[in-house]
Amino acid sequence: MTYSSAVTYLYRLQKHGIKLGLETMTALMVRLGMPQTRYRTLHIAGTNGKGSTAAMAAAVLQAAGYQVGLYTSPHLVEFRERIRVNGEMIAESQVAQLTEQLQTLCQPDLSPTFFEYTTAMAFQHFADSGVDVAVLEVGLGGRFDATNVVTPMACAITTISLDHQEYLGTTLSSIAFEKAGIIKPGVPVVLGRLKDDAWRTIEQVAQERQAPVFRLHKDFRTEGETPQQFSYRGLGMHYDGLACALEGRHQLDNAACALALVGAAAPHGIAVTAEAVHEGLRVVNWAGRLEVVDRRPTILLDGAHNPAAATVLADYLARSDRSHPSRPVVLVLGMMRDKNHRGFVEPLRSLVDEVVLTQADLPRSATAQELRVSLEGLLSHPHVVPSLSDAMALARQLATPDGLVCVTGSLMLVGECTAWFRGCGLSPLRG
Repeated sequence: MTYSSAVTYLYRLQKHGIKLGLETMTALMVRLGMPQTRYRTLHIAGTNGKGSTAAMAAAVLQAAGYQVGLYTSPHLVEFRERIRVNGEMIAESQVAQLTEQLQTLCQPDLSPTFFEYTTAMAFQHFADSGVDVAVLEVGLGGRFDATNVVTPMACAITTISLDHQEYLGTTLSSIAFEKAGIIKPGVPVVLGRLKDDAWRTIEQVAQERQAPVFRLHKDFRTEGETPQQFSYRGLGMHYDGLACALEGRHQLDNAACALALVGAAAPHGIAVTAEAVHEGLRVVNWAGRLEVVDRRPTILLDGAHNPAAATVLADYLARSDRSHPSRPVVLVLGMMRDKNHRGFVEPLRSLVDEVVLTQADLPRSATAQELRVSLEGLLSHPHVVPSLSDAMALARQLATPDGLVCVTGSLMLVGECTAWFRGCGLSPLRG
């Protein structure tokens, strides 16, 4: 099997959609020889912020000298981004070999989903690579997510907001219950910025499982206005003069959760120095999240796709506007059909001068015309440009060299824009 044929096979599994549950994944782990038990793990759930938190925790651990696996989703441009060891993507040959191995093991009675396949691939690759620690980002929810076959040293739940309601429930409490499913008996859980009803639900689950709870602003915190200059205090650690490479004030919360998560793993022999914390945060990379990819005009890519994330983006744009009050701001917006279009745009509309509606090259993507109808009355005379390349050309023109173009609404759109900048093609079947 070649890499190309392996990825084509995996993408075809997406037609089966999402099937939450652990039976198939548990059986597959047994057939693989339980690779997820051959290294220590950290497990991270949350509506927003879990990817950034995972990237920071992995960067700090790597700076401390550990061999670190990092499993995240979705990818922006290339499938291999999902599975990394010390920052290096899994090799194409390994994807092909593991896909073939998993196909054989699944015969005749197992039919894993796309995400179950990729999760099993990650767990086996980490075992084959001899990692010391694997940092795992939950794909969807937590309780029935394919990653939830691990017993981690510690886990984290970063935020809870309304998203994926068709799978997780329509209230913050129901969504919190699903994400609290990653809490294991006696395993510490780190909690980020949560509203009271979500907090009460998670607290009850943690109490039932006798899991120690460490909460942001109570047991650990950051001090400072920006991630470029802050301090951290909590769980027996105190670091001053920290600087994180990721933009946006929300990254202060994510950095706090990452450091608390690493601190909660200390009883398992995980030791990090102040130097490792400083270095890991300084060099961490998390593409497609408040990422500047070009200048004149400034092109900002942000994978925000729900109202809570849009509020974070709005805060960043508002602060940026105070530094550059006269520059035009152009929003290039594309979203999936099942997202809350109006709730996403509401916090952003007063901060932008022009809006260009476009679409990702995916069946699930709302067309630019569908977005226009969905947002009617909320935006004044948006430009409707289905082609991303044409949308970017228009946005650059509207922004002028001194302006800002913000591409947002979907990680898939951001991924296609990233690929467009790199001058490479992108499969419309990305997960």
